[in-house]
Amino acid sequence: MTRRSSRASTSSSRGRLADFLVSVLAGLGAGIGVGCGGMSSAVVVTPVLVTFLHLDAFRAIGVALCADVLASLASAVVYGKNGNLHPRKALLLMASVIVFTIVGTLISRVVTDRSMGGLSVVITLLTGLKLLVRPVTDGRPRPGLTEKRRVVESIMCGAGVGLVCGFVGAGGGMMMLLVLVTFLGYAMKEAVGTSVFIMTFTTAVGAIAHFTEFGVPSLWVLIPCVLATLVSAHGTSTLANRAKPKTLSRATGALAVTLAMAVFIFDAVK
Repeated sequence: MTRRSSRASTSSSRGRLADFLVSVLAGLGAGIGVGCGGMSSAVVVTPVLVTFLHLDAFRAIGVALCADVLASLASAVVYGKNGNLHPRKALLLMASVIVFTIVGTLISRVVTDRSMGGLSVVITLLTGLKLLVRPVTDGRPRPGLTEKRRVVESIMCGAGVGLVCGFVGAGGGMMMLLVLVTFLGYAMKEAVGTSVFIMTFTTAVGAIAHFTEFGVPSLWVLIPCVLATLVSAHGTSTLANRAKPKTLSRATGALAVTLAMAVFIFDAVK
């Protein structure tokens, strides 16, 4: 009995160590995307935890959302200190995203998330290609954009981003980045800073909703992943604010395309 107990204890310890290491690596990779381009941790964290730790998909989504909260907050603080955080024009977008994140989370059990997840990856890919081909430097408000049209577009775009956040646990960072740059005329660094600021609130709402609905995952996975994402995002956002706007735009584009293609390959071989 003693030997069996010892073996079980050793096996359990190895399992926890594996959980810890995989979670740290997933968090470090996710933090780069958050700090550099305001991407959601879910793009990296969810497939890694599901594939290597065989974590339930809904709980993996909860971990990704929780990791996004502190990482987005830390990145927003860095961008704000460098004068690249301007949420005032995006308040309607933020409100719409938050409301529809709750809606998406509540109905995520009865609606398949595959199509919404695919939409999120496609938008990540298209946004990455846009930033690579036509780097964003200074903000350029769209010609003919009236206040009424801006309000309508902000609410509609926010609804789409929020539904994706609720369904697949993505913070909607790249989608918001596309909206801020294309529709609201933000410069690249301002768009990333504002995107991670909004993500702080949307992912907090999504994380609470997911933990309430699906339960809290193992702390050996949750805590190291959250802390690793936080550290990585803070360091990356510091470097991103020192980079030239065109360099940041192309680096974000390259990262977005790489992650989107990786997710496509992952879905094809799993």
